[in-house]
Amino acid sequence: MRILLAIALFIGLALIAAPAFAQAGGQPGALDRAVQTISGDGRPLSLSLQILVLMSLLTVLPSLVLMMTSFTRIIIVLSILRQALGLQQTPPNQVLVGLALFLSIFVMRPVITEINETAYTPYGNGSISIEEGVSRSGDALHKFMIAQTRETDLKLFADLAGAPAFANAQDIPFSILLPAFVTSELKTAFQIGFLIFLPFLIIDLVVASTLMALGMMMLSPTIISMPFKLLLFVLVDGWALTMGSLAASFTVG
Repeated sequence: MRILLAIALFIGLALIAAPAFAQAGGQPGALDRAVQTISGDGRPLSLSLQILVLMSLLTVLPSLVLMMTSFTRIIIVLSILRQALGLQQTPPNQVLVGLALFLSIFVMRPVITEINETAYTPYGNGSISIEEGVSRSGDALHKFMIAQTRETDLKLFADLAGAPAFANAQDIPFSILLPAFVTSELKTAFQIGFLIFLPFLIIDLVVASTLMALGMMMLSPTIISMPFKLLLFVLVDGWALTMGSLAASFTVG
């Protein structure tokens, strides 16, 4: 958790204070001054205001971190799986979010390890500045996001932003990479969800056709098909298969 909080802090500083740091010319201590000063006159913030800013960041950072990791794809696929099984509140939302969160930590483990070794530990030892720590953390996360993002989505948002052609993937800024990454994750999640939905849809069609042939049109096919779908899911060890396939679908760059 200590490492995850450090990652969240580095990402938040990179996304929020990077413009001010760039205007300062990238000089040592520029990021610290950007965080501690008020825009315009450069007067230092009081301690109470600094605490207020940090508490405000804590409300935004979880969303930023979740949208920049594997969480989006995993939670969508699990939600589609629950819908395909015909279960409305089982597993409950808290369980699905917990599964998605811890599977995301498992998938992001190489990235977390890299950030810990190259950014957090050296910064904690005082061997690098916070600017260098933010830069190294951003590079590790950038590499992961690039590996999951489609070129068509990158081109779409680059054209919308009017950005010139990039020499290599490392030159793509987060302002373009982040929406492209989220769009790619949504598309991939729905593709996986479609493949998961198909066998359960076939069971629903077979049960509905059988009931209609027997003249039992007043009986809801969902009541009959749900036990068969649950039985199929248990027989194929569906949870292990789904979780393993989701983890294997990510490419750590």
